[in-house]
Amino acid sequence: MIIDFHTHTFPNSIAEKTIEKLKHASHSQPFSNGTLSGLLETQSRAGVDLSVIVPVATSPRQVARINETAYETNVQYDGKGVLSFAAMHPDLEDPAAELRRIVSLGMKGIKLHSTYQHVDADDIRNLRIYDKAAELGLVVMIHAGIDIGFPNDTYCAVSKIRHACDEIGDFKLIAAHMGGWKNWDEVVSLLADTSVYLDTAFSTGYIHPLDDAFYKPEDLKLLDSKQFMDMLQVFGSERILLGSDSPWSDIREGIEFIRELPISNEEKTAILGGNAEKLLDRH
Repeated sequence: MIIDFHTHTFPNSIAEKTIEKLKHASHSQPFSNGTLSGLLETQSRAGVDLSVIVPVATSPRQVARINETAYETNVQYDGKGVLSFAAMHPDLEDPAAELRRIVSLGMKGIKLHSTYQHVDADDIRNLRIYDKAAELGLVVMIHAGIDIGFPNDTYCAVSKIRHACDEIGDFKLIAAHMGGWKNWDEVVSLLADTSVYLDTAFSTGYIHPLDDAFYKPEDLKLLDSKQFMDMLQVFGSERILLGSDSPWSDIREGIEFIRELPISNEEKTAILGGNAEKLLDRH
């Protein structure tokens, strides 16, 4: 089973406008139109069995509405190749109550994005959410490292993720973008002895830029196979999850990248979906 553990969709009414804004902020090409139907089309072409949607709330007032939509998506697409996490925001008035509601709705995890929420990953408001999520058995995915659209922000610095791990202890935490986008040396030095999972979203191969000459050629390079193997040796195949960051990378390229690595078929199977099945209790 192939599972893309990191995808994004937007309501049809705002998808076009949102994608246009984000592609110019990141100076990179999208690979779908950002809608749920667009995600289903790309995953079908790539042979992906399940896409996990990780919604982001940019304000606390969005959380309840996003999570209702996520729940409705899970009901409508149960067994049809899509599973949505819930959104959380550190400024929500009663995050513990919302986390309990998320569990009651049968949802498997939550997503936080400190850059968009303007709160450090190790801020006490986030620590309280991690702690309660851990108590409830929820998977927590956080953006990690630089955000391509906000390259100077440090809300999601790897050191802050490490501090959060030290404060909370072991819990089901996914540090997206291989633990810290374009901060991968720090990921190895700071997160290797934690229980953190890493996903491959927007982290292998190359950025596909817009035709606006914004990037220098050397800026487009992400992890190559040797660098990835070096990280794999440290973290182990059991802690790596396939992710695309759809619509911002081509999941077909991500799958091919894993399949071409000089590792066993068992390790490839684990990265492509086996580890995700265990985290989602689908095995």
